[in-house]
Amino acid sequence: MNKVITKLRDAGFQAVVGLEVHVQLNTDSKIFSSDPNTSDAQPNENISVISLGHPGTLPVLNKEVVEKAILMGLACGCEITEVNHFARKSYFYPDLPKGYQTTQDKTPICVGGKVELFGEGFQQPYVELHHIHMEEDAGKSIHDEGESTLIDLNRAGSPLIEIVTEPSIKGPDEASAFLQEIRRIVRFLGISEANMEKGELRCDANISIMPIGSEQLGNKVEVKNMNSFSNVRRAISHELERQLKMLQSNEHIDVETRTFDPNTGKTASMRFKETMNDYRYFPCPDLPPVVIEAPYLDSLKANMETTPSEYRQLFKAEYQLSDYDIALLTEEKETARYFHALCEKVANKKAAANWLNGAVKGLLNERNLSIDELGISIERMAGLIDLLEAGRLNNTVATHTVLPEMLNNDLSALHIAESKDLLSVDNVDALDDMVTEVLLSLPKEVEAFKQGKKKLMGLFMGQVMKKSQGKADAKQVQKILNKKLNG
Repeated sequence: MNKVITKLRDAGFQAVVGLEVHVQLNTDSKIFSSDPNTSDAQPNENISVISLGHPGTLPVLNKEVVEKAILMGLACGCEITEVNHFARKSYFYPDLPKGYQTTQDKTPICVGGKVELFGEGFQQPYVELHHIHMEEDAGKSIHDEGESTLIDLNRAGSPLIEIVTEPSIKGPDEASAFLQEIRRIVRFLGISEANMEKGELRCDANISIMPIGSEQLGNKVEVKNMNSFSNVRRAISHELERQLKMLQSNEHIDVETRTFDPNTGKTASMRFKETMNDYRYFPCPDLPPVVIEAPYLDSLKANMETTPSEYRQLFKAEYQLSDYDIALLTEEKETARYFHALCEKVANKKAAANWLNGAVKGLLNERNLSIDELGISIERMAGLIDLLEAGRLNNTVATHTVLPEMLNNDLSALHIAESKDLLSVDNVDALDDMVTEVLLSLPKEVEAFKQGKKKLMGLFMGQVMKKSQGKADAKQVQKILNKKLNG
């Protein structure tokens, strides 16, 4: 359990955390204009009279934004709102040229729902959602150019969904796990790349503490500027500990907005928190209601991508894999999809998981590739695994010789192994001779083994494999060694 949670419990308090998560959708254009929605443009390149808020301009809703918001809601088990309205949220800030943000207020497109937490040691199995709504992003203020502040409005009008949880997250670890699952879901659905370093996944945390068993929430503090999963965990931990110390010293906790400094690991006050009334929400007069009809909703459900949770349930139920294997296989959509297809071709699902999570993953990391970029078809990979399972190919040879060679051509693993004379030596008489030669060359070690130094088995195996140039059938060698040494 997280140390700060233990401190709170020992003092008779519990944590109450709610998150507001902004996800930038990967549509081609912005939510209310045809401006490109890209992150690689020069400053103030992706702008127009609409995103600049010129008088007389009118917004037009991007249909793809609605579709992607609904997909997220369906993946989280939300109720989809039939009639949607947009509102204006008024506030002044230099990177908001219109003086208001077009968002949803009374009728968020997705209501309720929950997100499963995957891992061990959490205080809760899932996080409940309050709602998900659509809105436009503001621009970006840049403060690192001397004493000046520069404004880049490329992001102004980019499409966002805001995922608002219930104030029911029980601690820093659960908050971080929730965010990681959000990133997996949006990537599996294909609605966002959700790169935190690019600002495509951003999070604010509302944090308070209250006596255990109380129904009265404490004063909440909003914390911003958490740009990694680790920093979310650190910021919430620090803020909970800060509030605990204040209550124990009979100090008042102000309702305020604070920023997190990743260098110090501490939060600092920014401003006192505005109330909802300060934003002067009112219906947007320029956008008509959006009506979600049942046939349209059914068509989206029918064509949805498989979610991480669905893959995890499948791999657990059908293939009896461990949580560790499942975690690795479902971190990226491409890997989960590849493994699922591979299991249709191989008998030993655990062997397929071991191979993908081991040698293949290592090769991908080494060459900075995704599994889709590997260039090895499901059929060829299944052929390689089948050779290993049949004992016709040594694991070391497969990893260091056959697999890399498969990247350079379209040949099967069997063809490569045969052409390079790499298939395992499984002739019992030949292997028996090799084992005998090795044992005769190591009389002291053989005697030590018989006296109880069983770790020397690794030495004997290694010497036999070396003598066979890595082609000996390891299982047969092990069997012969055991017979000669223990017989």
